[in-house]
Amino acid sequence: MTKIADTKAPRAGNSDTFKSGKVNHLSPLPLPTGLPPVDHSHIVAEVTDEYLELGAFTPNVFGWQLTLAMPMMVVVLSCIVLPVLMFFGGLTIGDGLMDGIGLFGQFFLIGAKLSVVGGGTILLIALSPRVQAYFKLRGVVPTRFNRQRREVCLVPSDSDTPVIVPWEELQAWVVQAQGVTQYGVQRQFGFGFGGTDPKTGKGTSLELMSAGLPLAISTWEALRAYMEYEVNSLAEIQDPLELQKPGDPPWEGVHTFYNARERMRRRRREGEVGWFYPFFWYCYHLLTLWTLPNHLTEWEVRKLKRLNRRATPEAVQRWSEPLPEAQSAKPSEELMRLSEKVRQKQRANPGRLPYEVFAEVYSEEDRVPQASNL
Repeated sequence: MTKIADTKAPRAGNSDTFKSGKVNHLSPLPLPTGLPPVDHSHIVAEVTDEYLELGAFTPNVFGWQLTLAMPMMVVVLSCIVLPVLMFFGGLTIGDGLMDGIGLFGQFFLIGAKLSVVGGGTILLIALSPRVQAYFKLRGVVPTRFNRQRREVCLVPSDSDTPVIVPWEELQAWVVQAQGVTQYGVQRQFGFGFGGTDPKTGKGTSLELMSAGLPLAISTWEALRAYMEYEVNSLAEIQDPLELQKPGDPPWEGVHTFYNARERMRRRRREGEVGWFYPFFWYCYHLLTLWTLPNHLTEWEVRKLKRLNRRATPEAVQRWSEPLPEAQSAKPSEELMRLSEKVRQKQRANPGRLPYEVFAEVYSEEDRVPQASNL
């Protein structure tokens, strides 16, 4: 987290340009974006009736599959493909079966050594980002969105004093930038939010990378929809490939493997896919060591829960406690009125970028006082 340098809060719909990109503001006044509320990056760690907790790193099965697939490719090519090719080479070019067996044995030993050295090196390289992520998590207090209080709690990395920002005053933005490298034009997207505590005057912000602009906006929409009681569970915004069943844990694991296999078999029975789909499904999961990535994901989830992170400050724990319904904060009349205007424009002309709609609504609002003074 970094301190906010500029204390002037823009409003939703404003845009700022810089040398290599553009910043589009989605809040203050968190208006509905019209995009589906989906946490594509799996940055939401927990959802309760009182608060949503935003974590910096959530384990997923695909990450472990990718980590294991790279060294396994080296093993398959070195210990299976190359020796088999040499075996058939001995049969066709050499003196027959004995030459084929001899070449197979020689290249299998060479391949085994190559697998240990090459595969081991690739595995260590693939594991290094995970190790770095664990060290970065030490001392991190996740951000919490409390919808009963309609406040957001951010704890700066250099302080134990939480920054409590009113929900409707929270600044949120999406960033799109591009630059030229030796590999061509590189585009980057990000999603961020932050604000200033009205009681202490301290400000802080958090910015996260995203794979695309619509995905970044959908992440913000997931947070907004939770705060406005439009979604109420993690599964509504973060279902991993539709592989969760009622009663399953809210993270990926061994259960998602068997759910995926069941779905694959059902699709084959119903003729939705041909025989090649199950064939490649089994090949892929054999290459990634079957259920090992799922077991490792569950182990990682447990590890992160036990990880020696900085204890959540007592002030944040008290702030997170449930409130009586009578004490729950309510949305402002201005937010409700502007949100309805935004929804009307989105229904009349769907597909427009949300910050363009926001800018149009505020432009109309700015003209109202002038018209009334005539």
